[in-house]
Amino acid sequence: MTLEPVGATEGEAEAAELRAMTRRFWISTVLTVPLLWALVGEMFKDLDPMMLLGERNVAWAEFLLATPVVLWGGGVFFVRGWQSVRNRSLNMFSLIALGTGAAWLFSVAALLMPDALPASFKLANGAPPLYFEAAAVIVTLVLLGQVMELRARSQTSSAIRSLLQLAPKIAHRVDAAGQESDVALDTVKVGDQLRVRPGEKLPVDGQVVEGASHVDESMLTGEPDPQHKKSGDRVTGGTVNGSGSLLIRAERVGAETMLSQIVHMVAEAQRSRAPVQRLADEVSAWFVPAVVAIALAAAIAWAIWGPAPTLAHALLVAVSVLIIACPCALGLATPMSIMVGVGRGAHEGVLIKDAAALETLEKVDTLVVDKTGTLTEGKPSLQAVVGIGNIAESELLRLAAAAEFASEHPLARAVVEGAKARGLTALPAVDGFESDPGLGVWGTVDGRKVLVGNTHLLQRDGVEVEALMREADLYRAKGQTAILVAVNGRPAGLLGVADAVKATTPEAVRALKAQGIRIIMLTGDNARTAKVVGDSLGLDEVVADVLPADKASVVKRLQGEGRVVAMAGDGVNDAPALAQAQVGIAMGTGTDVAMQSAGVTLLKGDLRGLAKAVRLSHRTMRNIRQNLLFAFGYNALGVPIAAGVLYPFFGLLLSPIIASAAMSLSSVSVITNALRLRAARL
Repeated sequence: MTLEPVGATEGEAEAAELRAMTRRFWISTVLTVPLLWALVGEMFKDLDPMMLLGERNVAWAEFLLATPVVLWGGGVFFVRGWQSVRNRSLNMFSLIALGTGAAWLFSVAALLMPDALPASFKLANGAPPLYFEAAAVIVTLVLLGQVMELRARSQTSSAIRSLLQLAPKIAHRVDAAGQESDVALDTVKVGDQLRVRPGEKLPVDGQVVEGASHVDESMLTGEPDPQHKKSGDRVTGGTVNGSGSLLIRAERVGAETMLSQIVHMVAEAQRSRAPVQRLADEVSAWFVPAVVAIALAAAIAWAIWGPAPTLAHALLVAVSVLIIACPCALGLATPMSIMVGVGRGAHEGVLIKDAAALETLEKVDTLVVDKTGTLTEGKPSLQAVVGIGNIAESELLRLAAAAEFASEHPLARAVVEGAKARGLTALPAVDGFESDPGLGVWGTVDGRKVLVGNTHLLQRDGVEVEALMREADLYRAKGQTAILVAVNGRPAGLLGVADAVKATTPEAVRALKAQGIRIIMLTGDNARTAKVVGDSLGLDEVVADVLPADKASVVKRLQGEGRVVAMAGDGVNDAPALAQAQVGIAMGTGTDVAMQSAGVTLLKGDLRGLAKAVRLSHRTMRNIRQNLLFAFGYNALGVPIAAGVLYPFFGLLLSPIIASAAMSLSSVSVITNALRLRAARL
């Protein structure tokens, strides 16, 4: 096969190959159609060209018409067939080259040196048979199959092309003097300031520097309502600006943008191989040599026991076996379904990282989910500030927000935003800032050591937490997360933060449970808070107070029980568990680390996408099994018939032309079956 570019493109190379193969097919068809006159003449003697033009003239006409078809139209098959022999990796082109080459070479020898052939090659009229029309028709039909395959592959790449088209071709760069100039997108560098006019697509990922507008992010989130963007907000390339004008600073350009990563992931997945493909590979490794052996055995049998002309029949049978057994349907069975399935998932906002993840999803019986950002919105808000001892609530919040300011954790953002909403905009600097995603943050603020996090963090530092725990239980009973605060080694208070469950989560949980999947929530949050959320959603199990390092251990424990585990999360702390699970599922609204560790990414950050992914996996694997069954069954039935097993009973001997038509039909059937996935309801 032709090489594919490593980087995703809009299909120019693929289109060029399709055009070249289509041109070969149509020219070969024009030259082959007159050759069919000879076949018609065998059935209707009045139209027999031999009677009208003479045998010798017809023979030379067939040679002149068939030779460019075989040598030019089918030249690519001979090149690939020779490469398969040289590389010791026999494939469909080995059989096609061997079958058509043998038919054409014998016909040339019969045309140029008929007297040199033994009598066992000659018909009743004393002339050897010619197979020019068979060789030409076989090449033309195989070219048709190649054109249909390339066209189908082009259709399956529509997901990549539609994603690539989301990015604009140019950007409006603004220089230090405020002058705008249009530049090619690939010349934009990190730090460049770009103007995005009303109605335009954003060229790169960046941060709003000036202006305000509503941006349509439906290609990422699936939400139809545009999101308000103002100075300081982050924006994503490929999304569509509304009626306002924005000045943005480029932060991620080229291959680093979210859109480019999505395109790369889809392209890689479509090229990947599912484990089930190993079966086809193992069979193919033995299949082609076995077919050659069967063709030789059948030819020998016909040469010894067949009717006259024995050698002519032997050659006919050998060519028919080689052509009908061409394993193109077997080779297409898995890749076509994978390509279509991955593309179908991309249209639904479900990015499959590789074919193995798509296959494994079908076997998943346990789903482990993180709480924050996966089941919940991931946008918690500050609900309560409770001081203990002599510290004022405003001072408690000021110190906690200062310590949390450098953290990217959703709970930290909630504390900082809550402080700003309460008028605490001028936060002091923090010295010696450190953090642990599963514990919290700590540092020095105004000369005081401040710890903000969970019970484990405070206990590790020797802080007495009993008084805080009693107070925290009151808020956890309401479903709030209690963030504990200690100052200079003494308990100072707590912050109550609530994170609403996503409106789509209950529907997603019901859909997944309906598919027989057990759902376990795995969170670092307090058990009481986690239980409130778990009970409201009807989850099967809740595992709380889990440190990031222990999340992977929980997944490993479940796997040790014989479960096939999928893990869904969105944060850095979820990455080890995502990697440990048989299938890691990252929320597209989460961190890059989570996405890189996962086999599946839900672009819309919506667990309903996971239910779609599971259904897609079931449909794709069923489609692959159908294709493999058809390919194996076709060859199991076709090879004996081509070898002449029906001749002693019914006098039926398969023509190479019929064999090539049947071979092409098998490929078309596999392609058509795979393309059905494009319309599958998820």
